[in-house]
Amino acid sequence: MRHFGHIPPTARKGLFHQEPSEFTADSPAALLSVALGATLYSPATRPRLADDVVKQTGRGVVSMVLCLEDSIHDDEVEAAEENLVRQFADLAERTESGAVGGTGGGTGAGAGPGTPLLFIRVREPEQITDLVHRLGPTVRLLSGFVLPKFTEVRGIPFLEALADAERACGRTLYAMPVLESPELLHLETRTETLAGIAGAVDKHRDRVLALRLGVTDFCSAYGLRRSPDMTAYDVRIVAGVIADVVNVLGRADGSGFTITGPVWEYFRLQERMFKPQLRRSPFLEGRAEELRATLIEHDLDGLLREIALDRANGLLGKTCIHPSHVPPVHALSVVSHEEFSDAQDILRPERDGGGVLRSAYTNKMNEVKPHRAWAERTLRRAEVFGVAREDIGFVELLAAGLAA
Repeated sequence: MRHFGHIPPTARKGLFHQEPSEFTADSPAALLSVALGATLYSPATRPRLADDVVKQTGRGVVSMVLCLEDSIHDDEVEAAEENLVRQFADLAERTESGAVGGTGGGTGAGAGPGTPLLFIRVREPEQITDLVHRLGPTVRLLSGFVLPKFTEVRGIPFLEALADAERACGRTLYAMPVLESPELLHLETRTETLAGIAGAVDKHRDRVLALRLGVTDFCSAYGLRRSPDMTAYDVRIVAGVIADVVNVLGRADGSGFTITGPVWEYFRLQERMFKPQLRRSPFLEGRAEELRATLIEHDLDGLLREIALDRANGLLGKTCIHPSHVPPVHALSVVSHEEFSDAQDILRPERDGGGVLRSAYTNKMNEVKPHRAWAERTLRRAEVFGVAREDIGFVELLAAGLAA
């Protein structure tokens, strides 16, 4: 797998100062957690789910969640589980026959050429061991499970079931807990709930790939729903929870985890109340203005702003419920040439003693010790998403991703 791997090599060469590196499902967890990117959710009831996986892989998706929880009706769970078993068998047959190309392989989680990192979102712990048993040899295509409404009390049985499933199938299976419970949202229980979550995931650190935020459930608890003109950070009660989650679980001292950005719900035209948030200047050359108009028409300018705010608040990657959201997330995950230059300067061995230096772009101060953690995270992101050429911005990256 490789981000922007669906773009022809000659086009990638023109976009990147340092191209995104290849990775497999057997790559270290620290790298995979950064590489998740736009994680596309799909209901497990879809009758041509294997076709969907292959199609989206060809469009640049590298991680998907096949959902047995909120996206399907309670009466559909049994049929959805049966469908998953059939669809995994279909995918396995394609990979073995060479009908699907790619670079999976190996013996770790999700090994299998031509498939993205695949996760199943379950409802109850018992589903984990049951599904791993029913998948049989095709479990090699599975990277792990998404654990809903995660708290210490509710989450530990999920993590214990995952450990049992690992022992049964002899392979690594990752967990991605979803932080979305009312106990986490409510002020009077938030501190205790966060402490409990931190203790639970720390005990299972080797198998917790990332923590996901369930902002839709947060809004639901107060009867709220943000419009396409609003980001999650404009809803103050939600922004407060995100800040506290990052405060406790996203620290850069080695105790933190990758925390992914919340879902963007909109993918079709709505009546616009406010002025478009997407500024014109990056779009003024060639056909870029046409791209800007398309993004605004489909309410993706709000998505772009939310992705930028995700990054500013310590989140990486994003939950996506529509394929049109994937290219913007990935385009804005690429490290700019300026960021890369600053990070390299900060991490030079001769700078280990600290100090302050002017950036190579001569527009900011780089203070070595305070900016070290940022620089290390930036270079990890550069490894999997690449570094743009000096004259390349997100507009060019987005256009290339959409055109491929």
